[in-house]
Amino acid sequence: MSVITVFSGTYCNDEAIIQGLVKQTGYRLIRDAELMALAAKQSGIAETKMERALAGRPSVFNKFTHERERAIANLRLAVAQTLAEDQLLIYGFAGQLIPRDIHHVLSICLIADFKTRAAQAAAALQVAESEAAKLLHKQDEERSNWTKAIFDNPDPWASDLYDMVVPTDKVAVEEIVAAVAKNAGSGTVGMTASTRKAVEEFQLAAQVEIALAQQGHQVAVHAKQGAVTLTINKHVLMLSRLEGELKSIASQVPGVKQVETKVGPGFYQADIYRKQDFTMPSKILLVDDEREFVQTLSERLLMRDMGSAVAYDGESALEVVRQDEPEVMILDLKMPGIDGIEVLRRVKETQPEIEVIILTGHGSEADRDTCMKLGAFAYLQKPVDVEELSATIKRANQKIQSKGAGRV
Repeated sequence: MSVITVFSGTYCNDEAIIQGLVKQTGYRLIRDAELMALAAKQSGIAETKMERALAGRPSVFNKFTHERERAIANLRLAVAQTLAEDQLLIYGFAGQLIPRDIHHVLSICLIADFKTRAAQAAAALQVAESEAAKLLHKQDEERSNWTKAIFDNPDPWASDLYDMVVPTDKVAVEEIVAAVAKNAGSGTVGMTASTRKAVEEFQLAAQVEIALAQQGHQVAVHAKQGAVTLTINKHVLMLSRLEGELKSIASQVPGVKQVETKVGPGFYQADIYRKQDFTMPSKILLVDDEREFVQTLSERLLMRDMGSAVAYDGESALEVVRQDEPEVMILDLKMPGIDGIEVLRRVKETQPEIEVIILTGHGSEADRDTCMKLGAFAYLQKPVDVEELSATIKRANQKIQSKGAGRV
């Protein structure tokens, strides 16, 4: 027996094809939602964050938090565990996490001409084709983000990513179903002793990846007959120290017989490896229209292992809050457009869990009283000693962590 994975563009007759395959093969249909629920249950990561990892653009904080990579690692483990069964039809993004060396998995891509899709979307949604095209571009961008993250290939329809790429605007649904079912049932696609072993190795690699992610590490993992290879793709100043720590963590995972490390091609690019420190806030939003000041402040916080993003006005800050959910906000009061007090008011109305530290050079005692009544964590004056600010941020983070522990 075999497993079929289907990845599709929207408005490509995909649902009709999926239902036809279920009826034709009798395989159990597994959608992304089921796999995300399993991954969320095992990891404690919210399903909403799993969804963003699959389809959304990376958060502005991701280079500090590695949230997307951790979500994908946990989703990969859920997929690996699911592959203990066969006769599965895995539909969505998650099936692309399966390594190509698991040969009883038949990977299918469904796609149609963009103009045909836009016409179908316009009819289904009862909107103009121009509006439908905007929606399709956004949905295609999500798929491009995903294949870029998984394969380093921004073309989600690239033929080398699949066993079959099917043009659904040129082939009838019944013909597609028959062709896929025939290939899935052929002697070349079937579970054997070697493919079962490949699934076990996929599961082991996923477990090692999770163990490393839980300690703040992000490296590529491959397993073969109990031997695990860890590939470091970002530059690190003390490579031997990192290698020792990675080997120590990976060797404790049951089933691992030996561990080796190597550097990949990304190691030589202009980037640096940062282990995530879970005791420090990595989602700090700095909001100030003084660009030179706020950029310097961001760099000084990074030297203290605090990752931050920057917004130069209130409107931009509120958009970052809506999309990326910072933990701590450092907020100036006097800005063009929406001022700091109004930003504080809106943030506390919609996301009161965000701790807001006011940092201003123009505030009055009345402003201080207003901010503290609105829920600000602290009120600091410029110029501020960076050590005082760091200590205030750490206290805000401790408050956030204690609230989180209280909810568990």
